[in-house]
Amino acid sequence: MENNVLQGQFLKSQTDHAEQAGITIKHQSGFSTFYRLIDISCITLCFYSAVFYYDLINTTTGLFILFINVVAFQLTAEAMDLYRSWRSSHTSSMLRCTGITWLVSSVVTLTVGYFFAHSLTLSPAMVMMWFASTLTLLLFWRMGMRQALFRVRKSGLNSRSAIIIGATHIGYDMALQMVENSHLGIHFTGIYDDRVEERLGHEFKNQIKGGIDDAIELAKNHGVDYIYIALPTAAESRIKHILEKCSDTTANVYIIPNFFVYTLINSRWQTVGNVQALSVYDTPFQGTNDFLKRLEDIIISALILLVLAIPMLIIGAAVKLSSPGPVIFKQKRYGLDGKEITVYKFRSMTTQDNGERVVQAKRNDPRVTRVGAFLRRTSLDELPQFINVLQGRMSIVGPRPHAVAHNEQYRKLITGYMLRHKVRPGITGWAQVNGLRGETETVNKMVKRVEYDLDYMHRWSVWFDMKIILMTIIGGFSGKNAY
Repeated sequence: MENNVLQGQFLKSQTDHAEQAGITIKHQSGFSTFYRLIDISCITLCFYSAVFYYDLINTTTGLFILFINVVAFQLTAEAMDLYRSWRSSHTSSMLRCTGITWLVSSVVTLTVGYFFAHSLTLSPAMVMMWFASTLTLLLFWRMGMRQALFRVRKSGLNSRSAIIIGATHIGYDMALQMVENSHLGIHFTGIYDDRVEERLGHEFKNQIKGGIDDAIELAKNHGVDYIYIALPTAAESRIKHILEKCSDTTANVYIIPNFFVYTLINSRWQTVGNVQALSVYDTPFQGTNDFLKRLEDIIISALILLVLAIPMLIIGAAVKLSSPGPVIFKQKRYGLDGKEITVYKFRSMTTQDNGERVVQAKRNDPRVTRVGAFLRRTSLDELPQFINVLQGRMSIVGPRPHAVAHNEQYRKLITGYMLRHKVRPGITGWAQVNGLRGETETVNKMVKRVEYDLDYMHRWSVWFDMKIILMTIIGGFSGKNAY
């Protein structure tokens, strides 16, 4: 029976999935903001309802206590990672996290309220009603939203496609969990294995979609979101070989335990039904981190564009008057998940490649205009990229985007090169403030740049971003390698 269910899932059209998936995937940051706003609304609504029920007069001090509670809840939620994606977690874990967050914020509120007791008109009964009703509302609205998302995912929306490498019993169990737990929104599309059919168990007869190279090719073409490796620990060298190939894709890669530890990028556990997998290549920006990163980008880029609006107009006029051609140069680059984006810069050359030719600017390059030389040396040519940041194509801090041609060249030469595309490209980055700017005339220089990019992904925090921005302001706007 199970075999028939799995075989039926194999025969489903991937085209249908591609058409339906991603309605809310594109708006994960918006979902995090939505959750925060709903929580704040619940807290405020219950507060005023309790005040009204007990016919109390709300004072400025009472509003201050409400404000302290909201701030304490948000800060505690940040520490508890409450606004991360709970797609693959148990409902009980989500509710427990919510309860602990509310408990901590309530204790903070009571502590602060103790020092203002003389000016408070709020009764203990009203406060207890506020706390109890808010906790109930926070839990129930989350359960309702989760059930609604389950129904949406069962219909094929907001789903991710997944494949399994390894026709093993644990791989088969994972496939069944995906099929049986369709509410998780993980759309199982097939198992891949290099072994001949005679060496496989009966449950895999006529069900292997292709070899491992086929799976990697599918991921390279953005045909799959999740790759689960279900090979035994004894196949360590084989798994390492597969992981090296997977590093040339932008798919999230997981090893199903029993596992050995490989180079992990922001590893975390994922639960699919009752089977667990450890992420190997994953983005650090999920849930709250995604919200914080996007909020940071919007605030900083908006402020910079407001402050530099007039200087940018002057630069644009200088570019236009110094040589014929457009003021803004547009180039195709690889962005988040290896998808092409259009990046803006002030034109600094008389002729420019469009990303199809690999011709980096060199010392005394005749293509660079006199104004362009100054702009490139001071990085002022990068200023229009703050518009890219507001558009959501780029980030203030992240791996610098390379021309499409460079990506295709270096992904063949450097293991793990494509992993830098698990985050949005940045205007400045950890590599750039460490002197790795400009021309990369040797592969070794690019290897070093990639090492810094991956280190940034390991170490990311808002404070780390602030450090890089500060280092850029102090010494990163100019460099001897920028021609």
